Amino acid sequence: MTDTQTHTPSTWHIGGTALHSRFLLGTAQYPSPHVLQAAIEASGSQVLTLGLKRTLAVPGGGDNGFVQIIQRAAREQGAHLLPNTAGCRSAREAIALAHMARELLDTHWIKLEVVGDEQTLQPDPIELIEAARQLVKDGFEVLPYCTDDLVTCLRLVDAGCQVLMPWGAPIGSGMGLLNPWALRTLRARLPHITLIVDAGLGAPSHAAAAMELGMDAVLLNSAVSQSGDPVRMAQAFRQAIAGGRAGFEAGLMATSDVAVATTPVGGQPFVLI
Repeated sequence: MTDTQTHTPSTWHIGGTALHSRFLLGTAQYPSPHVLQAAIEASGSQVLTLGLKRTLAVPGGGDNGFVQIIQRAAREQGAHLLPNTAGCRSAREAIALAHMARELLDTHWIKLEVVGDEQTLQPDPIELIEAARQLVKDGFEVLPYCTDDLVTCLRLVDAGCQVLMPWGAPIGSGMGLLNPWALRTLRARLPHITLIVDAGLGAPSHAAAAMELGMDAVLLNSAVSQSGDPVRMAQAFRQAIAGGRAGFEAGLMATSDVAVATTPVGGQPFVLI
């Protein structure tokens, strides 16, 4: 590859849909629709998430037009919508909302969230697995938001999920990857499952680190929407994600507990002429 050539992004899939961008972007809490649109364009994202329960929670039951704004942005970007069940506390509630999302947005993709703890917003593994099993039977492409617990992830795969979304840290915390070992273990034990790190990423370096572990993609929202300049931050994450993936594909050097000399001090000498 010459200096003028660029790295061609590798393709990955959700269901049968081929994607090039490994950056999934959330659409909540932007300062204005204009800034949201500009951030989407800067991100290059091909998948936009939409919290349906919160979006529809309009005083008086009216329509604030947010769904239409996101649909228009997705069309202009050539992106896919990924509705989520954020705010649901039970499998039954999440299943009902998923069916509503499919009817409203004409997509069988669903990011499945079932909250189990109010302080950490940690998913409830029991309700999550139950909902996933039913929604897979109902024909959904289920992307469950889960912790990095291996056994929970194995049970979700048993339920029929081909994509998992383990957290890096609690939602909105910005702490980055709290347990890289757990994510590395998931990658090793689930080599054929698509893994998307979702939640807790606060800086572009966090996203790069996730990609260097071999994750297929990252999803984030607050780190962009709550930054001082969402458009520039979206661009920064886009570059970090691409760089981290390129590094993983190139093959990272092995780590060592001791120094390893770059220039050998022994062996056959040579002279440069």
